[in-house]
Amino acid sequence: MASGQSSPAHGVFVFPREGRAWRPGPFAKMAQLWRFSFVPALTSAFIIGADINPETGATAILRNKDEVREAVWAAMEEAQAAHTRKLHDKIPHFRGCEAAADRVGELQAWGDARVIKGNPDKAQRPLRQKALEEGKTLYMAVPRLKQEQCFVELDPATMGASPAEASTIAGAFRWGRPVYVEEMRPVDLVISGSVAVNSLGTRVGKGGGFADLEYGLAIAAGIVSPDTPVVSTVHSMQLLDEELPYTRHDVFLDYVVTADEVIQCSGDMPRPTGIYWEDLTPAKIRQIPLLKKLREQAG
Repeated sequence: MASGQSSPAHGVFVFPREGRAWRPGPFAKMAQLWRFSFVPALTSAFIIGADINPETGATAILRNKDEVREAVWAAMEEAQAAHTRKLHDKIPHFRGCEAAADRVGELQAWGDARVIKGNPDKAQRPLRQKALEEGKTLYMAVPRLKQEQCFVELDPATMGASPAEASTIAGAFRWGRPVYVEEMRPVDLVISGSVAVNSLGTRVGKGGGFADLEYGLAIAAGIVSPDTPVVSTVHSMQLLDEELPYTRHDVFLDYVVTADEVIQCSGDMPRPTGIYWEDLTPAKIRQIPLLKKLREQAG
């Protein structure tokens, strides 16, 4: 590969003679946080946390989740790509979320779904509203799972409010019905908020682990299956051309949707089979009433 030529495998500009690599892009803060190194004349290697280009030996060091989050938040703030100025510790309420929701509506998985589980973040409010407008039953997770009845059921036939009002967090609590996870109907499609994603379907959230716990609780109760489609709407700046770190409790996506495109994710990774108690700290269990109750029941 010639110096400065783009690598099709990794989307990285490689300079093998000078021993450096550069990913182009208009957002300086994000570019500064991408870390690259060069390993000369490698024929085979195994490097923890690194992605090796077999043609050149160039290595892109895998960023950890905190580095990914900080890069995306900083870049989006600088570009004013969200409706709020401060994005740190949040699922970005990105500009174009309404158009992305419209694109989700083009998916057959969306059209076939009658029951949807959604996150409570503002970026996915257009999707929650769209679901209610189309007569779908919606289960919205209680923020931070702070109640034993950790989902709110919204049935368009009985909720007594417009979809626009009921799709807000306040509206959901006013017009919806709090339910225990075992009271939920089987879910046909899951909506997830994200900070960063890639085309393989790897997702990085805001760091609280609540989306993974929602999924784990639902799958343990038989409300969600490993084959239930999972979709996330994001800004194009949140869609990264790089490997992203993941753990066994992370939920891989089937679809990533921006205002401009629908990506059917190419990864084929296993999803969580329930709650991995050994991965939870005692403080996290105490923080979430339902987890505390389940742990006590298990003895």
